[in-house]
Amino acid sequence: MSRQAIGKANCFHDKGHHADCTLSSYPYMAAFGIIQIILSQIPNFHKLSFLSIMAAVMSFTYATIGIGLAMATVAGGKVGKTNISGTVVEVDVTATQKIWRSFQAVGDIAFAYAYATVLIEIQDTLKSSPAENKSMKRASLLGVSTTTFFYILCGCFGYAAFGNKAPGDFLTDFGFYEPFWLIDFANACIAFHLIGAYQVFAQPIFQFVEKRCNRNWPDNKFITSEYSVNVPFLGKFNISIFRLVWRTAYVVITTVVAMIFPFFNAILGLIGAASFWPLTVYFPVEMNIAQTKVKKYSPRWIGLKVLCWVCLIVSLLAAAGSIAGLISSVKTYKPFRTIHE
Repeated sequence: MSRQAIGKANCFHDKGHHADCTLSSYPYMAAFGIIQIILSQIPNFHKLSFLSIMAAVMSFTYATIGIGLAMATVAGGKVGKTNISGTVVEVDVTATQKIWRSFQAVGDIAFAYAYATVLIEIQDTLKSSPAENKSMKRASLLGVSTTTFFYILCGCFGYAAFGNKAPGDFLTDFGFYEPFWLIDFANACIAFHLIGAYQVFAQPIFQFVEKRCNRNWPDNKFITSEYSVNVPFLGKFNISIFRLVWRTAYVVITTVVAMIFPFFNAILGLIGAASFWPLTVYFPVEMNIAQTKVKKYSPRWIGLKVLCWVCLIVSLLAAAGSIAGLISSVKTYKPFRTIHE
């Protein structure tokens, strides 16, 4: 999407903002998949530090650019129509659309905070002094605080700049057209960020499956054997045929699914809704109750249980909104056809 946005930004700059600059996203999706097939052969999560650093820097960069452009738009006085309650029913959207989109937005927010799948893997890479749990507490506090700060700025200034016509992503959905070179740079940062982010979230899945297979079939040579290969510029690299086949198949399947259903916000909302409650709320809360031996029906126990139930309801509503958004999009969408905007 971001690489496609770069091509469209250059087209709009050359031919005008109302030109037909429709581009197919499928070649870029295929290229992204090929890159991920190569990166997926990185043996384990411990080797991903360079990708994690790159993704964090890219995220900070494009968020800062987006906020800066929105602030400049607001300062210039070219702002959209805003309301205390957001989009106007029967003017911008129907009442039903507003409800479902609000729920979907909650799912998108939940996805941004559903990082529990990589917490243990990250903690496993830390040295024991200071204690891993103390380091992770500080890291989580800093990460969540920084993320929340940038998201609030993006949301508030983005809405102030575009009002009820605010696009789903003002960098790729063309809330901004100029300066086109800065938009290109920001979209390139998004693309690099997603390359790293895919691996950060996929590696725990890869390792989980591979560990289970090694445990269940320890005598299977296809699963357990590794071969040393001399890779130019990288030195010796251990290749596992099972790892090569399994990880490649995973990337191919996820890439094809993304091509069939290229509905970014709705898919993110659905994934966020499905993963947020069990992984970010329920299991951590239950582990905390068991570990600290919280007394049943004590104020703390009741508070934690209420938190779980509230987050479950939020996740279910977010899932419903995302599914409604997907159904609405699928009705008018033909797979593997260029989307005209």
